[in-house]
Amino acid sequence: MSKTESRIQAAHEAYAARALVLQGGGALGAYQAGVYQGLNEAGIRLTDLAGISIGALNAAIIAGNPLEKRVERLQEFWDLICQPYVGPGTNALMEQGLFQINDLARQFLGAMHAGSALLVGQKGFFRPRFPPAALAASLDPCNVGHYDTRPLKDTLESLCDFDRINDGGLHVSVGAVNVRTGNFTYFDNRKTRLRAEHFMASGALPPAFPAIEIDGEYYWDGGLVSNTPLAHVLQQRPERDTLVFQVDLWSARGPVPHSINEVGDRIQDIRYSSRTRMVTEEMRAQRKMQQLLRQVLDQVPEAQRQKDPACRQASELASGARSNVIHLIYRDKSYEQHFRDFQFGPATMREHWAGGLQDIHDTLSHPHYLAMPDNSAGFITHDVHRDEIEESMGGSKG
Repeated sequence: MSKTESRIQAAHEAYAARALVLQGGGALGAYQAGVYQGLNEAGIRLTDLAGISIGALNAAIIAGNPLEKRVERLQEFWDLICQPYVGPGTNALMEQGLFQINDLARQFLGAMHAGSALLVGQKGFFRPRFPPAALAASLDPCNVGHYDTRPLKDTLESLCDFDRINDGGLHVSVGAVNVRTGNFTYFDNRKTRLRAEHFMASGALPPAFPAIEIDGEYYWDGGLVSNTPLAHVLQQRPERDTLVFQVDLWSARGPVPHSINEVGDRIQDIRYSSRTRMVTEEMRAQRKMQQLLRQVLDQVPEAQRQKDPACRQASELASGARSNVIHLIYRDKSYEQHFRDFQFGPATMREHWAGGLQDIHDTLSHPHYLAMPDNSAGFITHDVHRDEIEESMGGSKG
């Protein structure tokens, strides 16, 4: 084991909880698979998995397989869903060759794959509903969507061992929205026996996909309310020192649009990444308040803390737990367009996967990122891209 590997092992094992938090983003989710491969290769053993939408599907594959099979099963999943339902498809070597020519060829392939997804669906994932739901005056809520997602249920049940998911080896939680109440819900394997439907519900994005029925209630994609499950992970009780790898598929940073298509791109980025930023900053502020409350309580004599109701309540709210959130954020390419989240295709998938693997390699080449925050900080974040930009500009890291 190299010196860097030893430092990574020692640093990550200092945390009571080591979580992988996966955001929604459709076809971009192959980036998350690359990140997981890098974590697995580095020997970082997770205790918690939380996902929304495509992040929930990746979480199902990871949690539903033994450690030595997880990357292989992720590859099977992405190889399957990045093939069209019908037609001969694109020869992989031909596609890879076209993909390497120039940005125009990449745009052509992207448009072709996005069009294929819209017209014929994706194998093992979804297919167009016939007759179309729009032609029916009233349907069962499980059929009100442009596409049928029953193939996804078969895929998850073939690639995942749900007994393993529910055995408690990994704490797994996925977010969805109750269609009737509008409330956000987490399906958690510590409270509920998870089935394929729970993961499908987290990714049931309307109006493309229909609601998923679970125990008499109907659920849509969790990204309608919040696209990141970070708060759910950090608010677990009892609170623990937690290392979080938060994998985001939408970047807040981006150029000012110069075309109407670029406007669509920025709308998607801002809409989904802003929620991530908001949640992160809220958790930073909450952790600071909990730390300050703990410090104030430490100045109160033990006898008074036990006797005073206000002190007892404050003790329940206070926390000395520390959080280290390491961001890995997909940076979209200049040739990617507004349909990149349903731009399925083997070459694009491989590029996204390779990007996630490279970003986690770059991140872990800075072992100090994994260091436990000191008690005064309580909450820190790292992003290798942000830090590199600030270093090149002579700024300081945040």
